[in-house]
Amino acid sequence: MPSAMFDSLVGPLCVTETDGAITTLSWHGATTQTKSDRTALLNLAIAQLDAYFAGELQVFDLPLYVAGSDFQRAVCDAMLAIPLGETRTYGDIARDLKAPPQPVGNACGANPIPVIIPCHRVLAANGLGGFSGQGGVETKVTLLKHEGAASLLI
Repeated sequence: MPSAMFDSLVGPLCVTETDGAITTLSWHGATTQTKSDRTALLNLAIAQLDAYFAGELQVFDLPLYVAGSDFQRAVCDAMLAIPLGETRTYGDIARDLKAPPQPVGNACGANPIPVIIPCHRVLAANGLGGFSGQGGVETKVTLLKHEGAASLLI
């Protein structure tokens, strides 16, 4: 599976492509990978991530594939519908999907493509909730502040 590394506001990220779709984004250390090692889709993903972290992109336009159950994909679709600078709660998504909040939280935590699929925009009813990426909740807060959603944290 082709992958590409990217240094970001929240640390080094690795984006993976499988069969013409982005399938994972994870936190990894620095690499000596060159741009010539990347596929066209990975170059596009890195360019969009760069634009997002520069404050120049509000919506990612990449082919994504979420491996998992229909429910996992439904939760990821719900997260993709949350606009930049806004948040929803696990309960909001649960009501929309007619499911309990705990499985929604579990599906958010199992999101294989964080940042691009914005699980950081999903909060608990009475707090931040969790974040499974490197740095945990601190990274979630950094992403929300970057998106101008910091007022929602008070």
